[in-house]
Formats: sequence, C-alpha cells, structure tokens
Amino acid sequence: MSMKIAVLPGDGIGPEIVKQAVKVLEALDQPFTLEEAPVGGAGYAAHGHPLPERTLALARSADAILLGAVGDWQYDKLERPLRPEQAILGLRKHLALFANLRPARLYPELAGASSLKPEIVSGLDILLIRDLTGDVYFGQPRGVRVAPDGPFEGSREGFDTMRYSEPEIARVAHVAFQAARRRSKRLCNVDKSNVLETSQFWRDIVIKTSAAYPDVELSHTYVDNAAMQLVRAPKSFDVIVTGNLFGDILSDEAAMLTGSIGMLPSASLDANGKGLYEPSHGSAPDIAGQDIANPLATILSAAMMLRYSLNLPAGADRIEAAVERVLAQGLRTADIWEAGTRKVGTNEMGDAVVAALAA
Repeated sequence: MSMKIAVLPGDGIGPEIVKQAVKVLEALDQPFTLEEAPVGGAGYAAHGHPLPERTLALARSADAILLGAVGDWQYDKLERPLRPEQAILGLRKHLALFANLRPARLYPELAGASSLKPEIVSGLDILLIRDLTGDVYFGQPRGVRVAPDGPFEGSREGFDTMRYSEPEIARVAHVAFQAARRRSKRLCNVDKSNVLETSQFWRDIVIKTSAAYPDVELSHTYVDNAAMQLVRAPKSFDVIVTGNLFGDILSDEAAMLTGSIGMLPSASLDANGKGLYEPSHGSAPDIAGQDIANPLATILSAAMMLRYSLNLPAGADRIEAAVERVLAQGLRTADIWEAGTRKVGTNEMGDAVVAALAA
C-alpha cells in the first residue's frame, strides 16, 4: 500500500534541502507517493496566504509531512497572520501536533566542529521533547494595555499568559516516558517550579504520570540550571521533557553542541504518531540558491519520518547509516567544514548520501 507524503519545500533554502531529502527517499525504493505544495512565503506568493487551503488539505490527507523551512525578509512587513511563520503554527493547530522531538547527536567526525571541547561532547546523544500547544505562545489573555495597577499604573504594558491544562501536560509526558523506555530509561523534567505556579503544576502532573512508568528514572531540574548543564556536562542528560517556551530555547542551545544546527532534525507528532518533519534551522534566505546549505538535517528528518510515522525503521536505519558513512568519508558542507575535510555543496552532499545508501 502506497504511503502519501506531503512535501512542503517552503522558502529560502527550503526547496534546495528538501530536494536532497526527496532524492534519498526515492532511492529507498519504497511505495511512497510524494505530493508537493507551497507553504510560508511561497504559499502567500501563490495564493495570498502562508497556509493555503490546498496545502492544508494535502497535509491532512497525507500519512506524514516533510517541510523545508519558512520565512523570508520580503514578507516581514505583512500583517502577522499573513507572515510565513504563521504556516507552522497553523499546521500544528490544524493537525493537532503537540509533541516536538529534537534529537541532538554528535557524530564522532564532528567533535571538532562543536562549540565545546571534544572531551565534553564526544558521545553526546540527547533527545529533547517539547510541548508545542500551550504556554505563553498560546495562552490567553494576551496583548498590550494600560497597566491597571502597580508601580507603573497608567503606563502601557505588554502581557502574555502562561497556562497549561492537565491533559496537555500528561500527553506530552507520556510521549517522553515512552521515548525514555526505548533509550536509557532516564527522563529529566525541566521547569521553573520554584517561581512559577504553572511550572509547579507541570511538575506535579509529570510526577503523577510517572506512576505508569516505574521502570523509568525521573529527575527534575530548573530551566536555568538545565541551560548551564547543557554547556557544562551535556552528557548527563538523555531524554528531556519541558514546556513550549523553555523547550524552544533549550533545543537551540543543544543544537550548537552538535557542531551545527544544520545537523539537527525534528519531528512534531499528534496523538496517533502522524507527524510533521523538518530541520531545526531556519530558511536562511541570505544563502538561498548558492548550493551551500547543509541538507543533512532535512535528510535525517526524513529518517525520523520513516521511524515515527511510516513504521519503516529499517529505512530510517539505512538513511542514518548512510549519513554516518558520508561524514566518515570526510565530506562537509560549509557550516561543518574544518581543515582536512572536503567542502561540498548541497547537491553533492545529497548525491553522496544516495550513493552511500547503495554501498
């Protein structure tokens, strides 16, 4: 039975890197049907909206979605609902994608490219799981108003509301505990419960959920300490679970431990395992069309898609092994290049992964 993949290249370097991932998927000779549609700035340019109705319909009907990146400076002056980045929020909302999985793995060949000393990061393999639907990003009320009280009463103030419901916390906690079971059975919850009522509630629900996973060791740390430990002793973590705001920040920090954000894939899943897969980096319009972007994060996102949504773990293993072989051959895009390795472009790196699949 054919599996339908919605391919949404997006903006900037998105089309270039997605092209490489598509080449890799096609080289697997699996029963995929790949259908493309515009999204982000490309969606606005084609249909006047960053998430056109046809694109959303395709995403809904597909078994999984492969996304490049969205965002372009030429659209920055649009009203916020029409900016390219709203496409991501729209897809998460309409597809009920609530759990973001971001692995941060340092390949041995890239230890010298990390921002930290090799002895601190060698062997690093972290999985950060972030809620996507709650927190200050979506909490109501929010806006700008005249302060009704306090020392600056009568002045304008901006405000957002941090809020989480028990079901929201429990469902992402279940994802995290299940992921920990497949790894080292260690889960660290990150919050700010010493200050925030919402965080204390978050911690309480994570602890409550842990009763269903007696085989998983649960620990807790505050977000400021987690940020420090990620650069001090990152290998002390295995699986991390946290809220939307903290996860947004910590996942990008973890990305730099791996040598380049161009190496980090991600998955955003619904309750049934259907997901949207994309590289963790942005659209980088300043280097678009120059054949220098790193496609490996997108290729590795395709591997996650096979593992988590399409139930093809053997295919995922093949892609990941091919990426390892290419790095072992000394091929590097500009973001991970160092003396003694060979710098290649986007297309050549994609071709190299395809060739390694057949090796």
